[in-house]
Amino acid sequence: MNKVVRARLFINETLINNKHIVCSNFLIQSHHRKICSKSTENSTDYTPGFQDEKVQEILKKITGMQLEKIFKPMAQKLEPPKYQLMSEEKLQEFRQIAMKKAEEKLEMPPVMEERTEIDEVITRNRELRGLETSKYVFTDITVGLNDRERFIVVREPDGTLRKAKWEERDRITQVYFPREGRRLVPPLMFAEENIQNSLNDDRHEELLDLACVQFEPDDKHFIRVHRSVYTEIENKLKYDVLRSTRHFGGLAYYFTVNKRIDGLLTDMIERELIDDAVDLVCLFHLLHPDSTSAKEVTEKSLTGTDIIKTYLKRDSPHPGKVELALQSYENLLLEETAKQEENN
Repeated sequence: MNKVVRARLFINETLINNKHIVCSNFLIQSHHRKICSKSTENSTDYTPGFQDEKVQEILKKITGMQLEKIFKPMAQKLEPPKYQLMSEEKLQEFRQIAMKKAEEKLEMPPVMEERTEIDEVITRNRELRGLETSKYVFTDITVGLNDRERFIVVREPDGTLRKAKWEERDRITQVYFPREGRRLVPPLMFAEENIQNSLNDDRHEELLDLACVQFEPDDKHFIRVHRSVYTEIENKLKYDVLRSTRHFGGLAYYFTVNKRIDGLLTDMIERELIDDAVDLVCLFHLLHPDSTSAKEVTEKSLTGTDIIKTYLKRDSPHPGKVELALQSYENLLLEETAKQEENN
């Protein structure tokens, strides 16, 4: 067993947003949550989750890679520009380096189920009731431990010794092992009533980036903020605001899992991203293999826009707008084909 540091920490309950901060000297079992999936891999009706290789492949593909957006200018100290003459071979080398950095910037945050609250009493020592008016906190501050496995417990004023709750664990871990950019008290911008202010200024990406710093991926607030942003994007049809960012994959996955891809599908077709639209429907079939369109596509070995048309016919809840967008796209292709034939 790791050496336990029995440091008693007196904390005024009103110091941090009127909430308790606690630590522990008892082992908290790791609560890594399973990646979103409807069943286990050993099940015959297994449905792939977010980290599935095929799912990741599709999400990365439809995210896009607009280098001018990925490496958009940021506020920084102005310096004179530098110019460098290089051969075509050297230029290709720099382009490959830029592509590799872009792929790193597009690494998607994990999509996880909300963690189950820790509610475990270790012991109740009634003889300690009333000895203190505040809580005592105990923690193992051994360097190198996984934060999920760190010993954190709290002694209540009534003598109850219990395991720390998740929010308490996050706070005390930040006290002993602060993470850059994370605050003990979440910024007010994450409050439900304030999120809309950021979204009105099209700061969707910034808000999600900050949420990744402030909260754990299975924290209820992390999930709440992401869902609020996704819903706003769906309502305002602002899908492109997250395209070519590391958050686009989570957006597409969320809508696909919840069978709400029609808006994003329409946006892709209107932007002539027809391959992405086909891939999105394929993702729908991958996550919902029992859907009528998935079975028909498999049976008939359909490809291209026929996959989209089958989805619209069999499973789309609101096919009208998507059909109009697809028809406009096909008419445009016919016009371009006719012009090319005339020129020839």
